[in-house]
Amino acid sequence: MRKIFFDIETSNAFQDVGSRDPSALDLSVIAIYDSKIGEYSSYLQDELSKLWPILENADMLIGFYSNKFDIPLLDKYYPGNLTEIRHLDLLAEIKKSLGRNVALDKLAQGTLNSSKSGHGLQATNWWKQGKTDEVRKYCIQDVKVTKGIYDYAIKHGRLKFKEDGKIQEFNIDASKWEKGDKSSITHTLPF
Repeated sequence: MRKIFFDIETSNAFQDVGSRDPSALDLSVIAIYDSKIGEYSSYLQDELSKLWPILENADMLIGFYSNKFDIPLLDKYYPGNLTEIRHLDLLAEIKKSLGRNVALDKLAQGTLNSSKSGHGLQATNWWKQGKTDEVRKYCIQDVKVTKGIYDYAIKHGRLKFKEDGKIQEFNIDASKWEKGDKSSITHTLPF
């Protein structure tokens, strides 16, 4: 199964565009991990044409808070329909299991004994300051954390998060994440 783990950073924030709609924002960087080749890569907005064939050939996209943020934002650039590609939003799965949301950094601290390298608004500021390489590194680090959390859930059937200085653990049913249709994509793009 070819899995694409992904994360998006933006060049502006909700207060800049006067809307809470993610598609009103502009993409600065998208980072991915492609399980087929075992590599991380990142793409600026003007490099997205290199990304589309990878997405079209994915069996599953995996993100964190991606149903409500990353997919709607990226879909405004994608010449096809991203909702046609099988997708797993880790945060939605966590909410199903735990009954509430947990920040990615808290999951990283509890599950992976690591942390994110910053936060989204910091990445937006770096972008505005012309620090493209910093934004790429930050976005790739978020993908590494997302992949680590996914892999841990698949292997152990549980996750951990750190809150108020304490590690809390909860079960998560990851048994069906990789089952079902191998691919739900339409391959509508001319690749």
